Amino acid sequence: MAAPTEPTTAPPPSPGSGLRAGLRNRHMTMISIGGVIGAGLFVGSGAAIHSTGPAILLSYVLISVLVVLVMRMLGEMAVAHPASGSFSEYADRALGRWAGFTIGWLYWFFWVVVLAIESTAGGTILNGWVPAVPQWGWTLLVMVLLTATNLISVGSYGEFEFWFAGIKVAAIGAFLVIGVLAVLGVIGGDHATGFSNLTSHGGFLPNGVGALLAGVVTVAFSFPGSEIATLAAAESDEPARAITKAVNSVVWRVTLFYIGSVFLVLCLLPWNDKDVAKSPYVAVLDHIGIPGAGQIMNVIVLTAVLSCFNSGLYSASRMVFSLARRGDAPKALGRTSGAGVPRSAVLVSVIVGFIGVFFNYTSPDTVFQFLLNSTGAIALFMWLVICVTQLRMRRILEREAPERLIVKMWAFPYLNWVAIAFIAFIVVYMLVTDSTRSQMVLSLGAAAVILVASFIVQARRREGAELSA
Repeated sequence: MAAPTEPTTAPPPSPGSGLRAGLRNRHMTMISIGGVIGAGLFVGSGAAIHSTGPAILLSYVLISVLVVLVMRMLGEMAVAHPASGSFSEYADRALGRWAGFTIGWLYWFFWVVVLAIESTAGGTILNGWVPAVPQWGWTLLVMVLLTATNLISVGSYGEFEFWFAGIKVAAIGAFLVIGVLAVLGVIGGDHATGFSNLTSHGGFLPNGVGALLAGVVTVAFSFPGSEIATLAAAESDEPARAITKAVNSVVWRVTLFYIGSVFLVLCLLPWNDKDVAKSPYVAVLDHIGIPGAGQIMNVIVLTAVLSCFNSGLYSASRMVFSLARRGDAPKALGRTSGAGVPRSAVLVSVIVGFIGVFFNYTSPDTVFQFLLNSTGAIALFMWLVICVTQLRMRRILEREAPERLIVKMWAFPYLNWVAIAFIAFIVVYMLVTDSTRSQMVLSLGAAAVILVASFIVQARRREGAELSA
């Protein structure tokens, strides 16, 4: 393995990078707030609650603390050097080209698979409303519409995400208010239960410690997206300010949106209620007596799905654009249009997403399930790389550009090691647990393939340099 080159600091990307600062402060605010609210919160949380019980709150607390620590580390590096490749570029500088290449391509792979998942989910919801149009037709429409949005300008992406995120935030805010009033008995009439449901049905930990650990693994996959603000900051008017604001607000965002809303679900309904497993938020609204709760939640979930697709396509395109600019992807993917949009990067990402949709329809239990499992642990790899990268980048920044350390990681380096140990624990737990072993093995396999590819690319690059010398 070639030794990594000594990292250096550099000023933020200049207009020569090809990208343009088209994201306003209001766009960045909603991207940072809405990025942490995915469809998994509205739908996936039900299965986690049903399998773990009220103790799922502890799972959310543990993963929330991890996300806050990782975002703080990433924020420190991103404020010092806003970049379209974010953590991939920082790993490139701090650990070596192999690290930036590997985590960058893994991140891209993760998001293009997500594009297939979210577009199909959106098509399913829309087909339920208008069955005359087949599901594949709605899925295609979702992909075409949001691809066009991303191709026009970064400002159009920001505008769509501003409204998508605004609807999600408003929905969760309304749920929190309604839920608190119901818990206190102000609304809901005889349905008010206070906090008794937290312990009345088998106790706080009804399924044992093993279920709590399994809950940690399940919950971990609800949080990818919080890092998007650091990628988008490179195309904002005030990148340092935008990242600082996003990092400083992550504590209340995850506490309020995830822990707060799940706490209310657990207070208002028994954790083992069959409706909680299907759709906890719909179950709560029905329980309180909100008319049309199911359709209201379908609108909100559709918004979350569209938001995730929109941001996923943006993230995938900017990551592969950054890789191309560093020579780790075809050069054509590093070009921008007159509006400063990396159109080739957008189109390549969405084409691979289209292929994923095709397999989702033709081979959902074989090829698509393989792709899904291959991306299952990539978020953990991303968090681990951020932790290790920041350990080294802090030393470099302290020596070469201390004035850029505007945002600092707390209790450095001790909390870094706490986060690394926790991530390592989750990885090991997934490997020894039957239900998650395939996800971890296939994700490690995907990482190994890309790592080998990075060494091949580097070897060819060195051969080319020697021949031209």
